[in-house]
Amino acid sequence: MSKQVQEVETIFCHEIGNDYLIVVERDGQRLFRAKLGLSETSAGPRPAKFRLKDGSSEEPRQPDEFVELARRAKRIRISEQTSRTGRQELTEMFGGYQLEDKTKTVRTCRYCASAGRYSPITTETAIKDDNDWICKDCAREQLERQLSYAGGGEVTGAAKDRLEDLMMEVQDLERIVNLLKGQLDPDLTKFDTISATTDEVDPVRVDSMNLHPGVQNLLEDRFETLLPVQSLAVDHGLLDGDDQMVVSATATGKTLVGEMSGIDRVLEGKGKMLFLVPLVALANQKYEDFQDEYGHLVDVSIRVGASRISDNGNQFDPNADVIVGTYEGIDHALRTGKDMGDIGTVVIDEVHTLKEEERGHRLDGLISRLKYTCEQRAKRRDSYDGAQWVYLSATVGNPEQLATALEAKLIEFEERPVPIERHVTFADGQEKVRIENKLVKRAFDTESSKGYRGQTIIFTNSRRRCHEISRKLEYSAAPYHAGLDYRKRKQVERQFGEQELSAVVTTAALAAGVDFPASQVIFDSLAMGIEWLSVQEFHQMLGRAGRPDYHDEGTVYILVEPDCAYHNSMEMSEDEVAFKLLKGDMESVMTHYDEGAAVEETLANITVGGKAAKALNDRMLGDVPTKHAIGKLLQYDFIDGFEPTPLGRVITRHFLDPGDAFALLDGIRKDAHPYELVADLELRDDDL
Repeated sequence: MSKQVQEVETIFCHEIGNDYLIVVERDGQRLFRAKLGLSETSAGPRPAKFRLKDGSSEEPRQPDEFVELARRAKRIRISEQTSRTGRQELTEMFGGYQLEDKTKTVRTCRYCASAGRYSPITTETAIKDDNDWICKDCAREQLERQLSYAGGGEVTGAAKDRLEDLMMEVQDLERIVNLLKGQLDPDLTKFDTISATTDEVDPVRVDSMNLHPGVQNLLEDRFETLLPVQSLAVDHGLLDGDDQMVVSATATGKTLVGEMSGIDRVLEGKGKMLFLVPLVALANQKYEDFQDEYGHLVDVSIRVGASRISDNGNQFDPNADVIVGTYEGIDHALRTGKDMGDIGTVVIDEVHTLKEEERGHRLDGLISRLKYTCEQRAKRRDSYDGAQWVYLSATVGNPEQLATALEAKLIEFEERPVPIERHVTFADGQEKVRIENKLVKRAFDTESSKGYRGQTIIFTNSRRRCHEISRKLEYSAAPYHAGLDYRKRKQVERQFGEQELSAVVTTAALAAGVDFPASQVIFDSLAMGIEWLSVQEFHQMLGRAGRPDYHDEGTVYILVEPDCAYHNSMEMSEDEVAFKLLKGDMESVMTHYDEGAAVEETLANITVGGKAAKALNDRMLGDVPTKHAIGKLLQYDFIDGFEPTPLGRVITRHFLDPGDAFALLDGIRKDAHPYELVADLELRDDDL
């Protein structure tokens, strides 16, 4: 030990029971540990026992060896965590050997000290833990332990990094642990703020537009100037019939872009307007809006999957001036040969649906078939010039590419009408409901400067969960999903609009585009069914928080259950997905085709276009393997030349892919009950 004594740099002393742990270091590396016992003498406290420690064993040494060790050391440090009596005893002992100049009391990490490590810390580098201070490394270890206690399981890198960053920022482990227990500390839950922005656009005066008097007077009664995105569209040829793709945030007024052009063209005798949306709920809502706003000027009809409104059986009128429909509803009319007359304007709302696995190829095919239908009619009728196309979306990752593919002018407006605060917190499934209840109550008890209570949309991943959450909320709330009948959904929409409900709890698939003017959006789940949300879907949904005419700001809360997945097919966990969505780039909107989708759309194109099917396939956005698809259609006996067989007509009329078709045929041959045959198909497609 003599060589070690000569090279000692630091001696660290930490109280353990009635003795002291001694750590001897050189160049930041521990040489050895020892246990020191003091006894009271006439000269004051003096070393009485000195034992070198090696694991659990101890080697007795002469107490004088410690005195020599202390004399050789460059500095002696006493842990601040040592009791006041202990510090006094050590200080008096070292003073008795004239070593007081080397001796100093320092703040150290108690976990390191207990483990025999000298770890000095400062106010700037320490983390608070149970009214004490520990080093950052030990704080990380304690956080991982707490995550395990809280049921967090294997917390992934992104979530762990987030929690560690917060802990280092606030220097308080207990606040992070409380966050894991569902306490809503806004300084910790806040992830970022999407600032309100306003691009400088010269507003177009309504009285300067040369519109049909019916539209002109209607708009002048509502406002003097157009909103920025509307002004941009007009400045770039909207009223000249130019095709446009309008990309702008929710509540910036882009819907009116399609409306004012379409209604004007109707009244000017240039053909009817089709306003197409992905979901029945959206179609119903837009149909009623059009009836209220334009019903005195034009005839309005609706076309959804079943060709009639479910509450009163109103028959679809293909001769109406304005037809509001779902993509599938209008496509069904084309596939079954219905003549919809001269079409002057086609508005495709939520055009980003083109990227969706189930609906994307159908929208892609619909656009191709509808353009072909309009072109064929224009060839037959000299008085018909074809249709103007207006595509609308709030979220597109590749707007320039998509606009080019659709042969439309891009009108992109970056305004965010009100700021949105985004918050992230951690909770399990049961704790989530308690947090949601607190957030809903807080929002509903707060009134904006515009006189509106705060209301909440809660997105979750199943209908059952919608009902579970809405039952447990203390303030008035209602579930809202595709399983409810039309009357019930309209009742919920009315109650929410009249501020009778504090919240709606809805499935992500249905309410992403429904017009609920909410101040707050809560993600109870980051899944849509058994699939994780995409970045585009996530932004579309969170964009529902905050409306400029109602609220001063929007608030988004993402409730994350670490190590959670909702189906064994999900490769990532919810905490991984959360930070991917928060930090990720918007996905590109483009349609992709597997064999089933290619066969379905090619069959539909043959049904509508006959020998022109290849040209219809070629103009679609996705890369359709036409030759392979036609070969499969012939093999399956779905077509005879370029005509659909009776079987093929039934299949395309009901939007069946080959797998579904063969499953039905097999069931029919086996005399299966019809309910059994269609149950799975209806459950998957109940929102068409």
